[in-house]
Amino acid sequence: MKKLSILSVGMLALLAATLPLMGQAPTAPKGFAHTTVVVADAQHPNNPIGVLPVEYRAAYGFNRIANQGSGVTIALVDAYKDPNIVSDVAFYASYFHKAPCNFTVVDQATVEGQGWDLEESLDVQQACALAPQANIVLVEAASSSFTDLLTAVTTATQAPYNASVVSMSWGGGEFSGEQSYDSYFCNITNSLGQPVTFVAATGDGGHGTIYPSTSPCVIAAGGTDLALSTGTPLANPLALNYGHETAWNGSGGGVSSQESQMSWQNPACATWSTTNRCVPDIAADADPGTGVPVYDTYSYGGWVEVGGTSVATPDWGSFFTLVNAERVANGGTTLSQAAQDLYSLYYNATDYAADFHDITAGTNGSCGSQCTAATKYDLVTGIGTYQANNLYPAMVADPN
Repeated sequence: MKKLSILSVGMLALLAATLPLMGQAPTAPKGFAHTTVVVADAQHPNNPIGVLPVEYRAAYGFNRIANQGSGVTIALVDAYKDPNIVSDVAFYASYFHKAPCNFTVVDQATVEGQGWDLEESLDVQQACALAPQANIVLVEAASSSFTDLLTAVTTATQAPYNASVVSMSWGGGEFSGEQSYDSYFCNITNSLGQPVTFVAATGDGGHGTIYPSTSPCVIAAGGTDLALSTGTPLANPLALNYGHETAWNGSGGGVSSQESQMSWQNPACATWSTTNRCVPDIAADADPGTGVPVYDTYSYGGWVEVGGTSVATPDWGSFFTLVNAERVANGGTTLSQAAQDLYSLYYNATDYAADFHDITAGTNGSCGSQCTAATKYDLVTGIGTYQANNLYPAMVADPN
């Protein structure tokens, strides 16, 4: 694992309040959320370091999905204003893509930075890499309070933006009364009448739960450590390059203290609870040591390698965006019960083996089975990670 960048005392104080650093469980004041991004390497701002977009796509099978998201919208909801976000995304797109991504900023903030600019760059650039033809909307909430962030969530799903997928790479410790916020996510349709899928990060502090990933109407994204099959560039653009994965030790997960379990999550989580919500549901690469390159000039002056469940969240959101684009192109509607669909495939042994990577090794703490990846569902990586090229047609064909 690479060393953290050395920053000024003032910047470190700012990041300590907003960004989770290596080995530091993220925290936020009551009523506020923190980001779930972890800096691995900010020492090489002139060169992208980490799992490059073409490598990520080949690892998980995105390179075999023809639809690139055209005709639907994914929204990334974050806090505060990044004045460089448009130019940073344009540079990222020009570096890795032939054409710029369809990107819009909805600015509800006046305060800049506050440690959230890296999160914004990561979220938008991952969506740009995995769903490059989608309409990508970044909604910058006025602050990191749940009140402002959830206002931004509502903005994302309504006209004129009409997102059918909303990615939320943030959260805060669970609290009494959090269920009152679930109405922002349950049975939501956008202004076009399309059902909306919400994805949220489970956090980077290891075993434990954060909201809104614990909401029963949100898909909770945990983290893994991804190893490619080969570091050599692939001659065939459709070749797969998946090596293996283990659970990332920072992946959030556990049994919610506040939220009830959905009927379709039982018996997956029955070992640990038959009554309370279990997280995560799914996972993807999040280990900073196998992180992704992000271009952020506001705080870092260029390329940064990052990890955290902030990577897994927009990546799964981008996957659902591709599924929605194909469903709409076929004359259907967007996913209405995406989480339940995932578990339905999980319970079918044939579908599960074809559509997911079962993560069976690694831990996120020292609490026995609750902190240990195991065969099939576990509280560190959930169902597992996607074999996107196989899971995609299964989700497109789902009749919901």
